[in-house]
Amino acid sequence: MEFLLETKELSKAYRETGGNLEILKNVDFTLSEGKIAVLTGPSGSGKSTFLNIVGALDKPTGGLVFFNGKEMSKFSRREINGFHRKNLGFMFQFHHLLAEFTALENVLMPARIAHQNYGESRERALELLKIVGLSERVGHLPRELSGGERQRVALARALMNRPSLIIADEPSGNLDEKNADVLKSLILDLNKKFGQTFLIATHDMDLAGIATDRWLVAHGTIIVNTNAYERRKSVRTSMGT
Repeated sequence: MEFLLETKELSKAYRETGGNLEILKNVDFTLSEGKIAVLTGPSGSGKSTFLNIVGALDKPTGGLVFFNGKEMSKFSRREINGFHRKNLGFMFQFHHLLAEFTALENVLMPARIAHQNYGESRERALELLKIVGLSERVGHLPRELSGGERQRVALARALMNRPSLIIADEPSGNLDEKNADVLKSLILDLNKKFGQTFLIATHDMDLAGIATDRWLVAHGTIIVNTNAYERRKSVRTSMGT
């Protein structure tokens, strides 16, 4: 079976005075297309480091990362750039919208960078803003939008180039309960209606509740499916704090 994303014995360590700080150790992970995979666990457990590596924003110390069966360590810098444009969308705790551009222009940015047809891209951006409930806000600047609206623009932007995978690091971390619920519903709808695959790291247990695959990062391990962990029947792979 070929997975959309797979890691084998993935490790990451940082040099410190007196030795190495080991963040990830021999992590095996798989994600199939059309799933919502959620990583939960305490701060400092390695969730963000893992997302950065599988998203080709950082390099592992050891081990392998495969995307659609292709080993990412063999990609050139040019291939990595193309890989980002064609396959991945990113969301973070902070929206990272460009302050001087409207909601529509922010959503269009990935398509402009990829030199896609402007007319077609604009139509898609408008459709995405409609999907996230912001049809009436397309001409507004980020400062004119609420926190929840800004994060929904960021979601639309992540979807712009039809990515195979959206990687989201604490996407509801800065949102109140109401806006977090809106974001959760949108992620679930995008997965059900369009088969969009998500890999999410979060402390939000309500958001984690929509996962099709849930992984707990704790006590030096990454544990497949929290319910299996609670029954003490999980398969464990070592993962440092």
